[in-house]
Amino acid sequence: MANIDLHPSVKAIRTTVLGITISIGLVFIKYIAGYLGHSYALVADATETSADVLSSGLLWLGLRIAMKPADKEHPYGHGKAEPLAAIVISLFLLGAAVWIGWNAVYFIRTPHQMPRRFTLAILLVVILIKEGMFRYVRKVGREINSQAVKSDAYHHRSDAITSVAAFVGILTALLLGKGYEAADDWAALIASGIIVVNAILLLRPALNEVMDAAPSNEIVTKIRALAGENSDVKLVEKCYVRKMGFDYFVDLHLQVDGGLSVTEGHAIAHAVKDTLLKSDLRIRDVLVHVEPSR
Repeated sequence: MANIDLHPSVKAIRTTVLGITISIGLVFIKYIAGYLGHSYALVADATETSADVLSSGLLWLGLRIAMKPADKEHPYGHGKAEPLAAIVISLFLLGAAVWIGWNAVYFIRTPHQMPRRFTLAILLVVILIKEGMFRYVRKVGREINSQAVKSDAYHHRSDAITSVAAFVGILTALLLGKGYEAADDWAALIASGIIVVNAILLLRPALNEVMDAAPSNEIVTKIRALAGENSDVKLVEKCYVRKMGFDYFVDLHLQVDGGLSVTEGHAIAHAVKDTLLKSDLRIRDVLVHVEPSR
């Protein structure tokens, strides 16, 4: 069967649904194992995974909205739903981290039973699954240039981090014995701090995208180079690019020979626009302003 190049939104939704399905199963496994195994770190880990499920559901909703075509009220489409989803996901990460940290402090100050050994095996499997999901989802996010999907990938990575912390904490408690029951609670507290850092790192680019910050210099440079390939273009004076969902909108100011007719200048502008739209840069639309060369 031939490999079909799926639209980025379709790839994103399929990846999100896969993540939701796996995470739901892990939530039940972690909660049950944490309760039976006397490990708050594992319960905290389950809570972080629950946040994954909820945030992935919001991502799915945001992607569905972003796929809607442009209409009278939204002439540029609904692409901003995608970075908005990334912002909400980052905030959920922060909320989960605060909840985990708060409860970790409570359990550190409250005597409780030693965690059970079988929780280590469960955590090992969880770490492998979540790290694998992180790598897969991050790869898709980079392929389709989606900040929301990248944010969702780091939800899987933060889940893997809390699982690693829980594993180390439980192992420490079991090796050192009585008096070190709170080792896995300290692990949960440390993990919450790591999750806060990840959430802030993910929040900033999503906010930039909502505020129409310029994309990477690499994208702008490629667009300028493609526009300048037309022999009638004397200079690409200005190039403004903004990201809307999975695609880019471009505003160009081009200098051409001042002796050309309006019709000839219009033809040059259309030729440049067609070149950019046919490129592999996922450009949705181009607005070209033609000026006489100085």
